[in-house]
Amino acid sequence: MCGVAGSFQFQPSRNQFQIDEPYLINMRDTMIHRGPDGCGLWINNEKEVGLAHRRLSIIDLSEKASQPMLSSDGRYALTFNGEIYNHSEIKEELIKLGITDWQTDHSDTEVLLQSYIHWGEDCLNHFKGMFAFAIWDDQKKELFVARDRMGIKPLYYTIQDGRFVFASEIKALLKDPAYTPEVNEKAFYHFLSFLTTPAPETLFKGISKLPSGHKMLIKNGNEPTSEPYWDVFDNVKPMDTDDEEKITKGTIEKLKKAVEYRKIGDVPVGVFLSGGIDSSTNAALFSDKGKEKIKTFSIGYDSDYGSYKNELHFAKEVADLIKSDHFEKRLTVDDLLDFLPKMIELQDEPIADPVCVPVYYVSKLARDNGVTVCQVGEGADELFWGYRSWQAKYYLAQLNDFPVPNIFKKGALKLLKLSGKEKTESYELLRRGVEGQPVFWGGAEAFTETQKQQLLSKEFKNRLGKISSWDVVKTHFEKFKATCKRPTNLNWMSYLDLKLRLPELLLMRVDKMSMGVSLEARVPFLDHEFIEYAMGIPTGKKTKRGISKYILKKAVRGLIPDKIIDRKKQGFGVPVHEWLLERLGDEMKAEIRSFAKETKYFNPEYIEGLIEQKKANQLWYLYNFVLWHKTYIGNHSTTKEVS
Repeated sequence: MCGVAGSFQFQPSRNQFQIDEPYLINMRDTMIHRGPDGCGLWINNEKEVGLAHRRLSIIDLSEKASQPMLSSDGRYALTFNGEIYNHSEIKEELIKLGITDWQTDHSDTEVLLQSYIHWGEDCLNHFKGMFAFAIWDDQKKELFVARDRMGIKPLYYTIQDGRFVFASEIKALLKDPAYTPEVNEKAFYHFLSFLTTPAPETLFKGISKLPSGHKMLIKNGNEPTSEPYWDVFDNVKPMDTDDEEKITKGTIEKLKKAVEYRKIGDVPVGVFLSGGIDSSTNAALFSDKGKEKIKTFSIGYDSDYGSYKNELHFAKEVADLIKSDHFEKRLTVDDLLDFLPKMIELQDEPIADPVCVPVYYVSKLARDNGVTVCQVGEGADELFWGYRSWQAKYYLAQLNDFPVPNIFKKGALKLLKLSGKEKTESYELLRRGVEGQPVFWGGAEAFTETQKQQLLSKEFKNRLGKISSWDVVKTHFEKFKATCKRPTNLNWMSYLDLKLRLPELLLMRVDKMSMGVSLEARVPFLDHEFIEYAMGIPTGKKTKRGISKYILKKAVRGLIPDKIIDRKKQGFGVPVHEWLLERLGDEMKAEIRSFAKETKYFNPEYIEGLIEQKKANQLWYLYNFVLWHKTYIGNHSTTKEVS
């Protein structure tokens, strides 16, 4: 796990800019936290391309495995962030194909490089892992960049004066002398829907992110364009069996294999343990019920709050079962207040999920106790219908499929509007049904389309023109309809969250917060072969008799305690209401009010309404944006005064 950066002058520049060491070092060393174990850079003879790297040593700790890594003939140069879990198998295959000029003992970086040299872009189909990398071909004068299938590792880029500039973090790109920070207003509108900005946009105007499962080839004189190399349903085979035992056996076997792959490394590995099904399964499989002593880490709070109850005792029960060395930390509101400035800095662009706070502290707990790699449980809920919030939308979607004449839906919508319910979720969901859109727009929605129209200032809306976050969802919906052989409502919900909420919100909060303390996070549930298996399971087996995660629960029964399997799901959370409206409340309200008055993004009257109604979650989303704007945009903002 590392931090990568680089630049390629692919078009002539009037400024006669040359890529040199100070330029690359300036970008690279904004990301020391991503790679404290070493650093390197490489520039070709013509000074048209340069690659930089910060190293967190995990596989093959030798100097020979350092980056940027050059091929033995000097033609290719690679900078790589991530892990190729099946690198040993690929190396054996390459050796059988006659490749013998290996420079390292067991570096997955060299396997990636040799794979590209031998297979070209098709190497991506051979990899089982998480990655964001760039490979330069000094003969063809081409730069190839790619991001892993699920977007576990980020890759950002910008084009400045004919220069393609990329990095693992946006803050590195801000060091390019040609770039001036501005707000991407279209992306901001979508941020207000999804708590994050959907790829390929970022909240910085002129900076993009490579979408998950995408690649890009940059050639001299050609405008770079990305294209997908993998999508969720590409290799999914819908199961033609209702044999629960067979499906259950397949589920646990695939998951065991995914966990086994993620044990590799030459440094200590641990597990985040919340006490829920996903993390407990992860821990039990990783430890193999005590055969291998592991470390587990849990986060709780200084007391039980109305909006969040501690789960530490459940985590401890699992830790005792697998005989792990268990560590826990209880957070206070002071931890939140102390962390806020660093959180905004690490995020680069707002990730308006308060769970960033416990993720950072559990990562720090692991790093402080000698662990460099941790397994996390993201992905299981999306694959197996684990969210309680999904249930209502699922049944509404099923209801919406009934052939009810649209005139009746329109009538109900009009009645809701006349009764003052225009700002409610019910109104928004019915509106989608009336307009022929799917009810489900993702597992995390901040403001509805109607709410945004009232939240945003008149000046801001005039500049944006006609826009809807349906534009984002529609792209995924069309792809879903084209590729899914069984386009059920549940498959749509899983697909959209795998394409949007997971890579852009949940996985980014894990990446930014864990790498903020130099810790690598691995995600067994998002092994692409496990995803393809899970997405082939019939809807009726993922949920049955109203039981969410039905088949997963059946698969892990006996592996973890029934008490963990059958207890009510809570989810990894934060006592948002108490923390945000008490100690932080006055400061947060003052900051949002002041920002609304000075910048003209928001309608101050609507802001006052949120404050009066104590809408803690929505205020937190806005507060994230305000703090980000203050940190990264400041006086550079072109929207400071709107005429």
